[in-house]
Amino acid sequence: MPTALTKESEVDVLIIGAGPAGLMCGMALARAGVDVRIIDQRPARVSAGHADGIQPRIVEVFQSYGFADRLFQEAVQVHMAAFYNPGPNGGIERTGRAPDVTAPTARWAFEMALHQGGIEQIFLDSMASNGVEVERPIIPTAIELSGDEPTLQDPRSHPVKITLKHLEAPGGSLDTEIVHAKFLVGCDGAHSWVRRQFGITMEGEQTDYIWGVLDLIPDTDFPDIRNRCAVHSHNGSCMIIPREGDLVRLYIQLADKDVLDSKGRVDKSKMGAEKIMEVANKSLYPYKISTSHPIDWWTLYIIGQRVSNKYSVHERVLIAGDACHTHSPKAGQGMNASMNDTHNLAWKLAYVLRGWADISLLKTYELERRKYAQDLIDFDKKFAALFSGKPRTKDDGDGVSHEEFLEAFQTFGLFTSGIGVHYQPSVIVDDKYQSYASKLIIGQRVLPHMFIRAADSQPVQMHDLCPSDTRFKILVFTGNTTDMLQLKTVKGLADEMQKPEHFYRKFGHGNSSAVFEVLAISSADKMISNYTDVPPFFRSHWSKFLLDDTDMYNRTGGGGYDACGVDPHGAIVIVRPDGYVGTVAPLWDLGYLDNYFASFMTSSP
Repeated sequence: MPTALTKESEVDVLIIGAGPAGLMCGMALARAGVDVRIIDQRPARVSAGHADGIQPRIVEVFQSYGFADRLFQEAVQVHMAAFYNPGPNGGIERTGRAPDVTAPTARWAFEMALHQGGIEQIFLDSMASNGVEVERPIIPTAIELSGDEPTLQDPRSHPVKITLKHLEAPGGSLDTEIVHAKFLVGCDGAHSWVRRQFGITMEGEQTDYIWGVLDLIPDTDFPDIRNRCAVHSHNGSCMIIPREGDLVRLYIQLADKDVLDSKGRVDKSKMGAEKIMEVANKSLYPYKISTSHPIDWWTLYIIGQRVSNKYSVHERVLIAGDACHTHSPKAGQGMNASMNDTHNLAWKLAYVLRGWADISLLKTYELERRKYAQDLIDFDKKFAALFSGKPRTKDDGDGVSHEEFLEAFQTFGLFTSGIGVHYQPSVIVDDKYQSYASKLIIGQRVLPHMFIRAADSQPVQMHDLCPSDTRFKILVFTGNTTDMLQLKTVKGLADEMQKPEHFYRKFGHGNSSAVFEVLAISSADKMISNYTDVPPFFRSHWSKFLLDDTDMYNRTGGGGYDACGVDPHGAIVIVRPDGYVGTVAPLWDLGYLDNYFASFMTSSP
């Protein structure tokens, strides 16, 4: 019950937890103009250590929000991987090198590394520019969700009631607050309070592998210290990740007896940074590693591989990140998967809150991201077992061979990079007309490709034409607009698309350009094409009409229709606000696109 020291408030979205998942969500919602609050129990943000790997897909996502330049300034790039296995003299030897990432279509085909606090600061700065800051230290103490079905189905209602405790409220001031929220997003980690309140269970298991982690500036004769390394030794396995500046992260496999207490629980008092360094030297022999600087950060963990049995309660309380999936850090997936969770969720929340989409759209969050998490766990079990397993030697023919590990490393590259994420058919993923753009796989992120602007022949990247601004991108591949017959078809399409019975106006809510952005891409020759040839609807601005041709020096661009598998007579490609291809249609079937959007969007009043 409210007391004299209780205040009450309302908010559209309350986010609990200001790690990477929560901050991605808060940043994206703040940019979308949503009334959002984000709380965290920690008095200050992470300043060192924790997650650090940034996969190629997340770099693309950061670029879509305009943050990639910041990453390139602050993070380290990781281009090469090196592999070490037991040698004939009792120590390790290098058995090969390979590209760190196997993802041919990645815009940036390498990993990056930056400590979690640096990544979080990028989000914090963006949120601050939109007037949102993390409120801390605050903990939730109670939660109620309305059981009234009409209330739950009305996106304007506030069915979630959360009691918050302000841990550092000055004496005599209000220390308890009751928040009435339309939606609650629990990003509160592997021991999620939100998850437990609703009895959501984690399904999976904990492995027997125990690891120590060290961040340090090394003094070493190890020749691949600035490459990502997978080391299998007689003393256990090790992974090396180069970090920003001169830092390096070591993952060191530890023996049970050195870490566990009498009840089988990890006891950090039994193993400190110095002891982890001792194990590292044994695992890296004949190479030596030490440091003349303070250890930047260290921790211990046991690999757990679990997925929650559901991600949502009535589409009003949703969980994301470590709150709904945990796995080993060897493939650098934890933080990346968490940020991609809320990148997927944020635009859907914005659409429901604006009244543009039915609340059922939020069902696709669990459908898409839980399937991905399950696939991730299946991969992680194989990869962690290969990484933590004994190396194959003359005396142990059942161990993990270099060839076996390298094959897995490369085979799983599309998955670990995030590039190969493929969402299954749903109301927002419809592959009926996939053949009209056969290489823009429906359910996968749109491919990067260079086109040129028709008006000035400046090269532009397709990814940069699809920013995360909550708009659907309508990519109209027009065919050759210098062919008069094709141009007639294109003009007819422009006239038809603007009619009120079709999706552009029908679901535009009085301002279609805020919901949809139309871009036209012609296969015409730049030397004879005029940007004024196409109807104004396909060039709302002179920069919106593109050509599939090379730049003036033949250095970049061209071949886009082939790269996308687009029919020469054209196609319409729908790119979702999160950068994934939602569907494809021929130029002649607008009715199909009308039905696609009608399946989850609300009509204009």
